[in-house]
Amino acid sequence: MGAWLTRHLQTLVGSLGRLSQQPVSNLLTILVIGIALALPACLQVLVANARSVTGDLSNAVDISVYLKRTVSEQQAREVADRIRQRRDIAKVDLVTSAAALKEFREFSGFGAALDALADNPLPHTLVVRPGAGDLTPAHLESVGADLRALPEVELVQLDTAWVQRLEAILEAVRRGILVAAVLLAIGVMVIVGNTIRLDIQNRRDEIEVTKLVGGSDAFVRRPFLYSGVWYGLGGSLVALVIVAVTVLVLSGPVQRITGLYGSDFQLTGLGVDTTLWLIGAGVALGWVGSFVAASRHLRAIEPK
Repeated sequence: MGAWLTRHLQTLVGSLGRLSQQPVSNLLTILVIGIALALPACLQVLVANARSVTGDLSNAVDISVYLKRTVSEQQAREVADRIRQRRDIAKVDLVTSAAALKEFREFSGFGAALDALADNPLPHTLVVRPGAGDLTPAHLESVGADLRALPEVELVQLDTAWVQRLEAILEAVRRGILVAAVLLAIGVMVIVGNTIRLDIQNRRDEIEVTKLVGGSDAFVRRPFLYSGVWYGLGGSLVALVIVAVTVLVLSGPVQRITGLYGSDFQLTGLGVDTTLWLIGAGVALGWVGSFVAASRHLRAIEPK
């Protein structure tokens, strides 16, 4: 086992040394791989930041429950407590009629007109947030129907069309990223495979001599596999740099835009998990591309 590990370590270092003999062409190959890997990574960063700006889906499906004007504040609190006991409800906030009237007076500009009213025309309101387990439109309609059945409830307002649109947009974006990632992954394997093919052609005489003295296809293929690993690793590191630079360039304008809307949002880059996935994907794609190319072309080379 020690000799086997030593042999692989020697091949790993030797393949890196061979790549360093042609720095310009290999760096260009790594740069192209990095750009291909950076495109889906940037899309993932865009989606993640968009979700943090707009909020999670559960924030977009709050149900407004307007109670009857005859319901007192104490009765409204009791209704809120009953609703909180449901397992499919995450949060219930009570907006009293007095608080609603105060907010309306401040932001509507009709303060003088409201002073002429004999009593408060606004009812107590419950803002119900369903749990994150099931946010499908059908389930939300079921929750809304249960809330309408309460004797204290006058009106339940739920915009399920917005939920359907939001789910459709998110699903389209996720599938778009998946399609782009698959296509670019195939492109990375083609790039690595073509580079390995050219390397095999350049070392054809060396391969024939190795096979002539008894070297197996697996032995001859090993340095090319490690070359593919180095290509994938280098491309992943380049992709990480591209994503970091993109986030750095866009963070200032994005922060100014969100500041105009009274938000302190800051653009974030890839997380630790996504970074590890990107590096692992680059290495795996490089290995697969080199394995396919080396296995195919080495079979055609036999000593004469």
